[in-house]
Amino acid sequence: MKLGIHMLQRIKQFSVGLLMSVSALGYAAEAEPQFKVDQVAQLDGIPWGMTQVNSNTLLATILDGQLLRIDMQTGQYSEVSGLPKIARLGQGGLLDIALAPDFETSSWIYLTYAHPTKEGATTALARAKLNGNTLTDWQDLLVADASSSKGQHFGSRIAFDGNGHVFFSIGDRGERANAQDLSNHAGSILRLNLDGSVPADNPYVRHGNIRPEIWSFGHRNPQGLFFDQKTQLLWSNEHGPRGGDEINLIRVGANYGWPIVSFGKEYWAPIKVGEATSKEGMEDPKKVFIPSIAPSSLLIYRGELFDDWHGDFLSTALALRHLNNVRLKSGEVFETRFLEGLNERMRDVIETHDGSIIISTDSGKLLQVRPSNDY
Repeated sequence: MKLGIHMLQRIKQFSVGLLMSVSALGYAAEAEPQFKVDQVAQLDGIPWGMTQVNSNTLLATILDGQLLRIDMQTGQYSEVSGLPKIARLGQGGLLDIALAPDFETSSWIYLTYAHPTKEGATTALARAKLNGNTLTDWQDLLVADASSSKGQHFGSRIAFDGNGHVFFSIGDRGERANAQDLSNHAGSILRLNLDGSVPADNPYVRHGNIRPEIWSFGHRNPQGLFFDQKTQLLWSNEHGPRGGDEINLIRVGANYGWPIVSFGKEYWAPIKVGEATSKEGMEDPKKVFIPSIAPSSLLIYRGELFDDWHGDFLSTALALRHLNNVRLKSGEVFETRFLEGLNERMRDVIETHDGSIIISTDSGKLLQVRPSNDY
């Protein structure tokens, strides 16, 4: 990857009328929505996570191990220094990024990454202070007990509850039994205080061999995590095997069933995974995707630009290459798929300060999406 400042074109302004497909449970809009899609930047590598620093600046993690600062107006970007050694192993690398709730005064940013270990790598949560294009005061808050030589299922997304806690997700690391084994962190969503200490009210504090950081477990590979400040609820989505991707409402201490319950099938044969799709004592998903869309991020839209989306879930889809919209209403589930015509593996989606959304793609594009009537 070239370092330094790069001038990039803000080209490709698409007028996209794309209510491309609607599931059997889908809702039909009165008219196909029209979008303006601007290419903000073209980056080298896979932009895995994004966060908006101010009205004109984004930070984006590159899976290969770079952190970039991007000017949203010009497309110029520069590399931020100060990262530790990062393991680039399979799906692992530099993963998610989020600003601390008090970023304006503290300058803390939080990151997840593949931390090198003797066995291979594990997911870690860290924080550092952002000073221009330099990270200082790096702190590994938790190096997870989930080390493996395998390259699968690192997770990992970050969410804050606004009450002094940070959540982050870890996949099962390619070992299914990990998700039901609470003596390690794999296959779990974890909850920490902002300084990395364990909250006294976590569900498994002082429970013998159970890891006290665990908030929920029984997860395969959660790559979407969002705490909704309006409802004070934590949501996640995760990858299933050959079907069975899920959106889950995350409850304290709950078991989400993997691999005992699943809607997925084995990769090597059309055989169902697990004992059943539901079991007493295990949480049922709020939405299941069959076939898999490979959801890789999650948010609940609370902006003003897309009036019809307020309160809807948005997630990016890698396998089926679209922006996914899910609406939960009166016990029913409605799904709509947008931007399929772009044919991009969509990696992350964030809501910006002005209510537009920005999508990152595995081809390195950052795309800003607005309704066409905003112009």
